Amino acid sequence: MKTIAIFFTGGTISMSIDKGFGGIVPSLSANQILEAIPDLHSIATIETIEYGHYPGPHITPDIMFDLAQRVQYTVDQEHIDGIIITHGTDTLEETAFFLDCFLNTTKPVLIVGAMRNSSEPDWDGPRNLRDALQIAISDECNDYGVLLCLSDSINAASEATKTDTNQLHTFGSFDFGPIGRISNGTVQMYRKPVRREIFPIKRIPHNVPLLKCYAGMDDSLIRYALQNGAEGFVIEAFGVGNVPPPVFYALKNAVSSNIPVVLVSRCPVGRIEHIYAYEGAGKHLYDSGIIFADYLNGQKARIKLIAAIGSDYTIEEMKQSFEWA
Repeated sequence: MKTIAIFFTGGTISMSIDKGFGGIVPSLSANQILEAIPDLHSIATIETIEYGHYPGPHITPDIMFDLAQRVQYTVDQEHIDGIIITHGTDTLEETAFFLDCFLNTTKPVLIVGAMRNSSEPDWDGPRNLRDALQIAISDECNDYGVLLCLSDSINAASEATKTDTNQLHTFGSFDFGPIGRISNGTVQMYRKPVRREIFPIKRIPHNVPLLKCYAGMDDSLIRYALQNGAEGFVIEAFGVGNVPPPVFYALKNAVSSNIPVVLVSRCPVGRIEHIYAYEGAGKHLYDSGIIFADYLNGQKARIKLIAAIGSDYTIEEMKQSFEWA
Protein backbone atom coordinates (compact mmCIF):
# COMPACT_ATOMS: atom_id res chain seq x y z
CA MET A 1 0.00 0.00 0.00
CA LYS A 2 0.99 3.59 -0.50
CA THR A 3 2.09 5.70 2.45
CA ILE A 4 0.28 8.99 3.06
CA ALA A 5 1.36 11.57 5.64
CA ILE A 6 -1.47 13.54 7.24
CA PHE A 7 -0.81 16.89 8.91
CA PHE A 8 -3.50 17.81 11.45
CA THR A 9 -3.65 21.59 11.96
CA GLY A 10 -7.08 21.96 13.59
CA GLY A 11 -10.27 23.56 12.30
CA THR A 12 -13.88 22.41 12.58
CA ILE A 13 -12.90 18.88 11.54
CA SER A 14 -11.20 18.59 14.97
CA MET A 15 -13.90 20.34 17.00
CA SER A 16 -16.81 19.39 19.23
CA ILE A 17 -19.26 21.16 21.52
CA ASP A 18 -17.84 21.98 24.94
CA LYS A 19 -20.50 23.03 27.45
CA GLY A 20 -17.87 24.60 29.68
CA PHE A 21 -16.81 26.98 26.89
CA GLY A 22 -20.39 27.37 25.73
CA GLY A 23 -19.71 26.47 22.12
CA ILE A 24 -17.60 24.61 19.57
CA VAL A 25 -13.85 24.33 20.27
CA PRO A 26 -10.88 22.22 19.08
CA SER A 27 -10.86 18.98 21.01
CA LEU A 28 -10.03 15.88 18.92
CA SER A 29 -6.59 14.39 18.43
CA ALA A 30 -5.42 13.02 15.11
CA ASN A 31 -6.11 9.45 16.22
CA GLN A 32 -9.62 10.32 17.38
CA ILE A 33 -10.42 11.76 13.96
CA LEU A 34 -8.92 8.76 12.15
CA GLU A 35 -10.90 6.34 14.33
CA ALA A 36 -14.05 7.66 12.65
CA ILE A 37 -12.91 6.08 9.35
CA PRO A 38 -13.48 2.33 9.92
CA ASP A 39 -11.66 0.99 6.83
CA LEU A 40 -8.83 3.50 7.00
CA HIS A 41 -5.96 1.03 7.15
CA SER A 42 -7.20 -0.91 4.14
CA ILE A 43 -6.75 2.24 2.03
CA ALA A 44 -3.20 3.31 2.85
CA THR A 45 -0.42 3.27 5.41
CA ILE A 46 -0.85 6.44 7.45
CA GLU A 47 1.78 8.63 9.10
CA THR A 48 0.25 11.30 11.35
CA ILE A 49 1.75 14.68 12.21
CA GLU A 50 0.03 16.63 15.00
CA TYR A 51 0.89 20.11 13.76
CA GLY A 52 -1.57 22.10 15.90
CA HIS A 53 -5.15 22.80 16.94
CA TYR A 54 -5.70 26.13 15.18
CA PRO A 55 -9.15 27.46 14.38
CA GLY A 56 -9.09 28.82 10.83
CA PRO A 57 -8.98 32.51 11.87
CA HIS A 58 -5.84 31.86 13.97
CA ILE A 59 -3.78 30.89 10.92
CA THR A 60 -1.21 33.49 9.79
CA PRO A 61 1.20 33.68 6.82
CA ASP A 62 4.02 32.83 9.24
CA ILE A 63 2.23 29.61 10.17
CA MET A 64 1.59 28.90 6.48
CA PHE A 65 5.30 29.32 5.74
CA ASP A 66 6.35 27.02 8.57
CA LEU A 67 3.75 24.43 7.55
CA ALA A 68 4.85 24.62 3.92
CA GLN A 69 8.49 23.98 4.85
CA ARG A 70 7.52 20.99 6.99
CA VAL A 71 5.30 19.58 4.26
CA GLN A 72 8.10 19.98 1.68
CA TYR A 73 10.52 18.14 3.96
CA THR A 74 8.01 15.32 4.45
CA VAL A 75 6.95 14.96 0.83
CA ASP A 76 10.60 14.80 -0.23
CA GLN A 77 11.03 11.57 1.74
CA GLU A 78 11.14 8.66 -0.68
CA HIS A 79 8.67 6.46 1.19
CA ILE A 80 5.96 9.15 1.27
CA ASP A 81 3.53 8.90 -1.66
CA GLY A 82 1.28 11.84 -0.84
CA ILE A 83 0.28 14.46 1.71
CA ILE A 84 -3.03 15.44 3.31
CA ILE A 85 -3.51 18.53 5.50
CA THR A 86 -6.60 19.09 7.65
CA HIS A 87 -7.49 22.75 8.12
CA GLY A 88 -10.18 25.17 9.23
CA THR A 89 -12.33 26.27 6.29
CA ASP A 90 -12.25 30.02 7.06
CA THR A 91 -8.66 30.38 5.82
CA LEU A 92 -8.32 27.05 4.04
CA GLU A 93 -8.14 28.59 0.57
CA GLU A 94 -5.35 30.96 1.62
CA THR A 95 -3.20 28.24 3.19
CA ALA A 96 -3.88 25.96 0.22
CA PHE A 97 -2.80 28.67 -2.22
CA PHE A 98 0.31 29.49 -0.18
CA LEU A 99 1.26 25.81 -0.24
CA ASP A 100 0.58 25.75 -3.98
CA CYS A 101 2.93 28.72 -4.43
CA PHE A 102 5.69 27.08 -2.35
CA LEU A 103 5.70 23.29 -2.73
CA ASN A 104 7.84 21.73 -5.43
CA THR A 105 6.62 18.18 -5.88
CA THR A 106 4.64 16.06 -8.32
CA LYS A 107 3.20 13.93 -5.51
CA PRO A 108 -0.48 14.52 -4.58
CA VAL A 109 -1.07 17.15 -1.89
CA LEU A 110 -4.62 17.49 -0.55
CA ILE A 111 -6.08 19.95 1.93
CA VAL A 112 -9.40 19.13 3.57
CA GLY A 113 -11.71 20.43 6.25
CA ALA A 114 -15.25 20.12 7.52
CA MET A 115 -18.32 22.32 7.75
CA ARG A 116 -19.84 20.29 10.60
CA ASN A 117 -18.19 19.50 13.92
CA SER A 118 -17.90 16.04 15.44
CA SER A 119 -20.83 16.63 17.84
CA GLU A 120 -23.23 16.88 14.90
CA PRO A 121 -24.82 13.75 13.38
CA ASP A 122 -23.83 14.83 9.84
CA TRP A 123 -20.15 15.47 10.64
CA ASP A 124 -18.55 15.59 7.20
CA GLY A 125 -14.93 15.41 8.33
CA PRO A 126 -14.41 11.62 8.11
CA ARG A 127 -15.90 11.40 4.61
CA ASN A 128 -13.83 14.32 3.32
CA LEU A 129 -10.71 12.78 4.82
CA ARG A 130 -11.47 9.35 3.36
CA ASP A 131 -12.06 10.91 -0.06
CA ALA A 132 -8.75 12.75 0.22
CA LEU A 133 -7.02 9.45 0.93
CA GLN A 134 -8.51 7.91 -2.20
CA ILE A 135 -7.28 10.87 -4.23
CA ALA A 136 -3.83 10.83 -2.63
CA ILE A 137 -3.27 7.17 -3.59
CA SER A 138 -4.60 7.62 -7.12
CA ASP A 139 -2.01 7.50 -9.90
CA GLU A 140 -4.18 9.99 -11.83
CA CYS A 141 -3.54 12.81 -9.36
CA ASN A 142 0.18 13.41 -9.70
CA ASP A 143 1.44 16.89 -10.70
CA TYR A 144 -1.79 18.81 -10.08
CA GLY A 145 -0.40 21.11 -7.42
CA VAL A 146 -2.34 21.44 -4.19
CA LEU A 147 -5.94 20.23 -4.33
CA LEU A 148 -8.99 20.91 -2.16
CA CYS A 149 -11.36 18.03 -1.49
CA LEU A 150 -14.69 18.64 0.22
CA SER A 151 -18.16 17.29 -0.48
CA ASP A 152 -17.09 15.06 -3.43
CA SER A 153 -15.64 18.00 -5.38
CA ILE A 154 -11.95 18.39 -6.29
CA ASN A 155 -10.76 21.95 -6.86
CA ALA A 156 -7.38 23.51 -7.59
CA ALA A 157 -5.95 25.58 -4.74
CA SER A 158 -5.27 28.40 -7.20
CA GLU A 159 -8.93 28.55 -8.23
CA ALA A 160 -11.17 27.54 -5.31
CA THR A 161 -12.86 29.85 -2.85
CA LYS A 162 -15.30 29.47 0.03
CA THR A 163 -18.72 30.41 -1.37
CA ASP A 164 -21.19 29.71 1.44
CA THR A 165 -21.01 30.27 5.19
CA ASN A 166 -22.65 26.98 6.12
CA GLN A 167 -23.28 24.54 3.24
CA LEU A 168 -21.20 21.39 2.89
CA HIS A 169 -20.40 22.12 -0.76
CA THR A 170 -19.00 25.55 0.10
CA PHE A 171 -15.78 25.39 -1.96
CA GLY A 172 -15.94 26.00 -5.69
CA SER A 173 -14.23 27.72 -8.59
CA PHE A 174 -16.42 30.53 -9.92
CA ASP A 175 -14.46 31.04 -13.12
CA PHE A 176 -13.39 27.56 -14.18
CA GLY A 177 -15.35 24.97 -12.18
CA PRO A 178 -13.93 21.89 -10.42
CA ILE A 179 -11.00 19.98 -11.87
CA GLY A 180 -12.45 16.65 -10.82
CA ARG A 181 -14.71 14.76 -8.47
CA ILE A 182 -14.73 11.59 -6.41
CA SER A 183 -17.76 9.32 -6.41
CA ASN A 184 -17.98 6.06 -4.45
CA GLY A 185 -14.22 5.96 -4.15
CA THR A 186 -13.66 6.53 -7.87
CA VAL A 187 -11.52 9.54 -8.79
CA GLN A 188 -12.37 11.38 -12.00
CA MET A 189 -10.06 14.20 -13.11
CA TYR A 190 -11.31 16.56 -15.82
CA ARG A 191 -8.42 18.93 -16.42
CA LYS A 192 -5.23 20.48 -15.04
CA PRO A 193 -5.27 23.76 -13.07
CA VAL A 194 -5.34 26.76 -15.39
CA ARG A 195 -2.11 28.26 -14.05
CA ARG A 196 0.49 27.51 -11.38
CA GLU A 197 3.75 29.13 -10.32
CA ILE A 198 6.25 28.13 -7.61
CA PHE A 199 8.03 30.91 -5.70
CA PRO A 200 11.43 30.69 -3.92
CA ILE A 201 10.02 32.28 -0.75
CA LYS A 202 12.70 33.41 1.71
CA ARG A 203 10.71 35.50 4.17
CA ILE A 204 7.17 36.60 5.03
CA PRO A 205 6.35 40.32 4.71
CA HIS A 206 3.89 41.25 7.45
CA ASN A 207 2.37 44.50 6.21
CA VAL A 208 0.54 43.75 2.95
CA PRO A 209 -2.98 45.19 3.31
CA LEU A 210 -6.05 44.07 1.38
CA LEU A 211 -8.58 46.87 0.82
CA LYS A 212 -12.01 46.77 -0.78
CA CYS A 213 -13.33 49.74 -2.72
CA TYR A 214 -16.68 51.22 -1.70
CA ALA A 215 -18.74 54.16 -2.86
CA GLY A 216 -17.20 57.40 -1.62
CA MET A 217 -13.92 55.81 -0.53
CA ASP A 218 -11.11 58.31 0.10
CA ASP A 219 -7.35 57.86 0.36
CA SER A 220 -7.07 57.78 4.17
CA LEU A 221 -6.62 54.02 4.58
CA ILE A 222 -3.97 53.89 1.87
CA ARG A 223 -2.08 56.87 3.32
CA TYR A 224 -2.22 55.31 6.78
CA ALA A 225 -0.85 52.00 5.47
CA LEU A 226 1.98 53.74 3.62
CA GLN A 227 2.92 55.73 6.72
CA ASN A 228 3.09 52.48 8.66
CA GLY A 229 5.44 50.70 6.29
CA ALA A 230 3.20 48.73 3.92
CA GLU A 231 5.33 46.62 1.58
CA GLY A 232 2.54 46.21 -0.97
CA PHE A 233 -1.20 46.57 -1.51
CA VAL A 234 -4.02 44.53 -2.95
CA ILE A 235 -7.08 46.57 -3.95
CA GLU A 236 -10.48 45.06 -4.72
CA ALA A 237 -11.72 47.48 -7.37
CA PHE A 238 -15.22 48.02 -8.73
CA GLY A 239 -16.41 45.92 -11.67
CA VAL A 240 -13.89 45.43 -14.42
CA GLY A 241 -11.21 47.40 -12.54
CA ASN A 242 -12.06 50.97 -11.54
CA VAL A 243 -11.60 52.97 -8.32
CA PRO A 244 -12.72 56.35 -6.89
CA PRO A 245 -10.44 59.24 -7.93
CA PRO A 246 -8.87 59.79 -4.45
CA VAL A 247 -7.95 56.10 -4.33
CA PHE A 248 -6.36 56.30 -7.77
CA TYR A 249 -4.06 59.16 -6.81
CA ALA A 250 -3.06 57.47 -3.56
CA LEU A 251 -2.23 54.23 -5.39
CA LYS A 252 -0.33 56.14 -8.06
CA ASN A 253 1.72 57.73 -5.28
CA ALA A 254 2.45 54.28 -3.83
CA VAL A 255 3.66 52.99 -7.20
CA SER A 256 5.91 56.05 -7.62
CA SER A 257 7.50 55.05 -4.29
CA ASN A 258 8.23 51.56 -5.71
CA ILE A 259 5.47 49.89 -3.65
CA PRO A 260 3.79 47.08 -5.62
CA VAL A 261 0.02 47.55 -5.99
CA VAL A 262 -2.11 44.66 -7.25
CA LEU A 263 -5.63 45.22 -8.56
CA VAL A 264 -8.45 42.65 -8.52
CA SER A 265 -12.21 42.98 -8.84
CA ARG A 266 -14.59 42.82 -5.91
CA CYS A 267 -16.92 40.85 -8.23
CA PRO A 268 -16.73 37.08 -7.63
CA VAL A 269 -16.51 36.18 -11.35
CA GLY A 270 -14.44 37.49 -14.25
CA ARG A 271 -11.16 39.28 -14.87
CA ILE A 272 -10.25 42.96 -14.75
CA GLU A 273 -9.46 45.00 -17.87
CA HIS A 274 -7.99 48.40 -18.70
CA ILE A 275 -10.73 49.60 -21.05
CA TYR A 276 -12.37 52.55 -19.23
CA ALA A 277 -10.48 55.84 -19.40
CA TYR A 278 -12.22 58.28 -17.01
CA GLU A 279 -10.53 59.53 -13.85
CA GLY A 280 -9.77 56.52 -11.63
CA ALA A 281 -10.60 54.00 -14.36
CA GLY A 282 -8.66 50.93 -15.39
CA LYS A 283 -6.66 52.46 -18.23
CA HIS A 284 -5.09 55.11 -16.00
CA LEU A 285 -4.47 52.56 -13.23
CA TYR A 286 -2.70 50.26 -15.67
CA ASP A 287 -0.71 53.03 -17.30
CA SER A 288 0.50 54.20 -13.87
CA GLY A 289 2.14 50.81 -13.22
CA ILE A 290 -0.50 49.09 -11.11
CA ILE A 291 -0.44 45.30 -11.54
CA PHE A 292 -3.62 43.65 -12.83
CA ALA A 293 -4.21 40.18 -11.35
CA ASP A 294 -5.85 37.70 -13.68
CA TYR A 295 -8.63 35.54 -12.18
CA LEU A 296 -7.65 35.92 -8.53
CA ASN A 297 -9.82 37.15 -5.69
CA GLY A 298 -8.46 39.57 -3.12
CA GLN A 299 -7.32 37.04 -0.53
CA LYS A 300 -5.51 34.91 -3.11
CA ALA A 301 -3.87 37.93 -4.73
CA ARG A 302 -2.59 38.97 -1.30
CA ILE A 303 -1.07 35.51 -0.71
CA LYS A 304 0.59 35.65 -4.13
CA LEU A 305 1.91 39.17 -3.48
CA ILE A 306 3.31 38.02 -0.11
CA ALA A 307 5.00 35.13 -1.94
CA ALA A 308 6.43 37.45 -4.60
CA ILE A 309 7.70 40.05 -2.13
CA GLY A 310 9.10 37.28 0.05
CA SER A 311 10.95 35.93 -2.98
CA ASP A 312 12.55 39.34 -3.67
CA TYR A 313 10.78 39.70 -7.02
CA THR A 314 11.11 43.01 -8.80
CA ILE A 315 7.89 44.82 -9.67
CA GLU A 316 8.40 43.83 -13.30
CA GLU A 317 8.73 40.17 -12.28
CA MET A 318 5.56 40.52 -10.21
CA LYS A 319 3.77 42.01 -13.20
CA GLN A 320 4.76 39.05 -15.37
CA SER A 321 3.59 36.66 -12.64
CA PHE A 322 0.16 38.23 -12.10
CA GLU A 323 -0.70 39.24 -15.67
CA TRP A 324 -1.23 36.24 -17.92
CA ALA A 325 -1.45 38.15 -21.20
